[in-house]
Amino acid sequence: MSKKKVSLNTDKNESKFLEEENVKTEVETDDVSANMDDGKIEDISAEEIIENQNKEIQDLKDQLLRSLAEGENLRKRTIKEIEDAKKYSHISFVRDLVSSVDNLQRALVAVPKDKSEFSEPIKNLIIGLEIVEKEIINTFEKHKLTQISPLGEKFDYNFHQAMYEVTTTEKDPGYVVEVSQKGYLLHDRLVRPAMVGISKKPEEEILEKNDKQNN
Repeated sequence: MSKKKVSLNTDKNESKFLEEENVKTEVETDDVSANMDDGKIEDISAEEIIENQNKEIQDLKDQLLRSLAEGENLRKRTIKEIEDAKKYSHISFVRDLVSSVDNLQRALVAVPKDKSEFSEPIKNLIIGLEIVEKEIINTFEKHKLTQISPLGEKFDYNFHQAMYEVTTTEKDPGYVVEVSQKGYLLHDRLVRPAMVGISKKPEEEILEKNDKQNN
């Protein structure tokens, strides 16, 4: 009697379980159907797919072209920086060196033109210093370091530095009439401007000109 009761209870439990599962399945199916009914399903045509792909391809092309352009600009900029480093990296050394050359040239300028009174060793020393100066200038020119000695030229603020004015009637105003210190250019870059005195009109001429303008 006990075995049959157990079997009956088991069959009832299985039936109840299957019924619950069926109910769950029906509920889930209904939920999916409801979601599909409530949602908006957009149909994408083949043309739209192709158009989207073409846009993506064009965007990738634009990115590639920009990357190539940036790479080319970087290459050119790097080449220019390397060239500038080769040309101008020693400009500080050059600036110090030309100061020493200035002293040598000042010493030679101070030597009298008539050297007959000097002894033979002194004459040879002076000749040797003049040769050294010429070799230094030639070496400067070889390495694209050129002197700026603008005597008689129009004043140019890019290469000259006016230290004083000189009253004269021999030159129009604004011309270099004296050079107190030569300037230097390394390639196309200014190492040091030339220190110059520039011409100006005498005060009498300025006064006469002003009187004429007032009258």
